[in-house]
Parts: sequence; C-alpha cells; structure tokens
Amino acid sequence: MAFSLFGKRDKESEPSQDPAAAPERRGFFDRMKQAVTRTRESLADSIGSVIALTREIDENNLDDLERVLLASDIGAPTAAEIVGNLRERALRQGISDGAELKVLLKAEILRILNSVARPIARPTAPPEVIMMVGVNGTGKTTTTGKLAALYRSQGRTVLLCAADTFRAAAIEQLEVWADRSGVQMIKTKQGGDPSAALYDALAAAKARSTDVCIVDTAGRLHTKSDLMKELDKMRRTAEKLVSGAPHQTLLVMDATTGQNGLQQARLFTEAARVTGIVLTKLDGTAKGGIVVAIARELGLPVLYAGVGEKMEDLLPFEPASFVDSLID
Repeated sequence: MAFSLFGKRDKESEPSQDPAAAPERRGFFDRMKQAVTRTRESLADSIGSVIALTREIDENNLDDLERVLLASDIGAPTAAEIVGNLRERALRQGISDGAELKVLLKAEILRILNSVARPIARPTAPPEVIMMVGVNGTGKTTTTGKLAALYRSQGRTVLLCAADTFRAAAIEQLEVWADRSGVQMIKTKQGGDPSAALYDALAAAKARSTDVCIVDTAGRLHTKSDLMKELDKMRRTAEKLVSGAPHQTLLVMDATTGQNGLQQARLFTEAARVTGIVLTKLDGTAKGGIVVAIARELGLPVLYAGVGEKMEDLLPFEPASFVDSLID
C-alpha cells in the first residue's frame, strides 16, 4: 500500500500521456540517472547497510540513515527534518522494511524539492531578462552559453550581455560560447562599466524584439561589498529599461563544493534577489544531496543542472526524475 501512495502509481490511475513526449522524458531520466551515478551508488551502499541486518525499521536504523544523509551533503538541518518525519511515521504506523523506508525517504525528499517550486514570472512583452550570478570558478560563463543554446533550441531568440568586465578573458570566453550557440552578443572593453554594457544590451534587445537577454555578471570584484553593490546597480539599471527586470536571477553553484558553497549562496541570495539555482558539475560529485540542502536551507529551486562539458549538457531540473534517479 505504501508503494502506491508514495511511489509509482498503478497503471490504471496514471494520466494519459503524449506518446511523442515519452522518448524525451525517458532520455531526460536516463541522463539524470547517469549524472547522479556516484551519489546513487554511495547512497545505495550506505542505505543497504542500514537495513541489511533487520526486517523492521527501528530507532537505530533511523539514526544510521541520518548519518548516511549527512554523508551525501544533504546538510544537518535537512537530514534532521527528514529523519524526524520518518521517525514520527514509524511511531504512528510503523515502517515494515527497507523497501518501504526507501519509498518514504523518496517522498520526503520530493516534498522538500516541490515545496520551493514556483512559476517563473514571464514578461508580457520581450525581452525576458535573466541575470547570471555566482563566484568565479562555478562555471557561470560556460553555463550562460549553454543556457543560450538551450533557449535557442526551443525556438527563442537570445542576446548575450558580457557584463563581467572585471575578470580577464571573461568577455572573450563568452564570445566563444555566443558563436557556438549561434546567438548575438553585446560587449564592452575589459574594465568597462558593467551597467553600461547592460544598458546597451537591453536597448538592443528591445529594438530587435529579442525574446531573452542573458546577462553574464562578474563573480569577483575588489571586495565582496563592491561585488554586491555592482550587482544591485545592474539590477536597478535593468528595472529602468525593462518592466519587471530582471525577471530571473540565477545563481550558479558548483555541486562539488557542497556545503561550502551554501554560505556564498546566502550572500548572493540576499544581495541579488536570486530566484533560482543552476547547479553545475552534478556529474562530478558523490554528494548530490546538496540539491535537497539548497531547497531546504536557501528556500530556492534548482532550475537547471549541469551534467557534463558538452553544449547540450544543461538539463532543466525535474524534482521527480532527480529523486527517482537518486534512490532506486
């Protein structure tokens, strides 16, 4: 019974699906499953050891499970919440075996991820303005280029704005990605005013009726306060030119930094009004539980996941597919 409540539904209760969309969904699931292989294998071994010596789940099993979740970088507050809810369930109804524990664990993780899901506020008229923020080294500029390619594959016109004028070669790097993605780019010289570059880009996007303008911002200035002031200035510049802009502010985080990246994320969230997360290098870590920690501790959804180096290796994030990929 627990399986039908928390896991897959019976065939007769499933909604009808478009057959043409099935291969695409399957392809996404397979790619996500491949991306979280290291985390899934680590969790499988650890959860297997938790439930190997007993048939009925007890307090000791739940304590062991909390340690397993912590090892996956899910974070102490999140692990405590999940295990606390499972403990209440065990006291009220019991948890019969390891199979049911897995189903309930998946339901708890999915609940947390779904709790921060929110509709994206699309503008009534173009351009949609997306600011990309994050510290250097997270893959921000590369992700900007990949996101441009993803939108273009969806039939949307895209303009890139090279507003990271502080980092050497950042403009040239984004120019390479613009060429690869087949989109246009507005730039200024290194050391120029980022807000001026943004102004020019938004003016061009409006004149050309471009669907999306993606802005690559600096990940470092002389001090953290300088960086946050610059991001705030750019946000105000965008608001003056385009109603409701920036419509999205996406924080690019490196999954391999795990909990260490959360403090950086908090600073950006406060200063830049972040609306969602792009998590890069998800395929390179055994601590994919950071996805759940982001939702629980930052209150933000992961919107895209980087799962490789290729142009197409940026996936729109789907919580249900992620959870199914993470826990067999």
